[in-house]
Amino acid sequence: MKDRLEELKDFLKNLESVVVAFSSGVDSTFLLKTAHDVLKDNVIAVTVKSCVFPNRELTEAKEFCQKEGIKHIIVEVDELKIEGFCQNPPNRCYICKKELFTRLLDVAKINNIKYVVEGSNLDDNGDYRPGLKAVEELGVKSPLRELGFTKSDIRNLSKDLGLSTYEKPSFACLASRFVYGETITEEKLKMVDRAEQLLLDLGFKQVRVRIHSNIARIEVLPEEFGKLMDNRETIVHKLKEFGFAYITMDLIGYRTGSMNETLQMPKE
Repeated sequence: MKDRLEELKDFLKNLESVVVAFSSGVDSTFLLKTAHDVLKDNVIAVTVKSCVFPNRELTEAKEFCQKEGIKHIIVEVDELKIEGFCQNPPNRCYICKKELFTRLLDVAKINNIKYVVEGSNLDDNGDYRPGLKAVEELGVKSPLRELGFTKSDIRNLSKDLGLSTYEKPSFACLASRFVYGETITEEKLKMVDRAEQLLLDLGFKQVRVRIHSNIARIEVLPEEFGKLMDNRETIVHKLKEFGFAYITMDLIGYRTGSMNETLQMPKE
């Protein structure tokens, strides 16, 4: 495993200077830490502040960069104003990523940084990820994916590096909670954010609250189904308070990309 880390370091060293798209998640934290260890002041972390990312993620990003002594730039983006985003088509992630990474490329240019890098990994190739098309079109580098790092690899190496994120739950932007074709609004984003924060505060390890009109479909790990039932009255009461009319539990449980299950994937 140490050889894999050295391979990544060599890859980053050859880039000479990078802007790291930093969300404070497992992958981007590992990538940023490794890049900074190698390139020092030739690394800038850029975090997007927007309505589709909870404030807790931005706070964690700020704290990590301050602790590690990494230059950190926060770029404010209103995804709801990006043409086509609110209509939530199946290629929503492409529309969004193209705008966000264009902004990061501007930051790189202003600061004389050669490359923008992002933290997708090999496991991301197994799901419908239109955002990766935008990454490739814009020439953004994906070191972890290019070198074949899996999520498990990243968690194990993060633990070796002493990063607390090695056991952090996976996260994706709040827009991914909306069924395709349902209009994304600031009000509904807040409903989802508050609902997920409630479940996290109740001690659930990995959660998603998917929104289908006025219905909340809760995904938790199967081993926590009992806990969901134990807290049923509290959860129902609070989610109704947040604006949901109906609260349901997904019997399959948590999994990434569940909103993609109804899509007809294009043939290769």
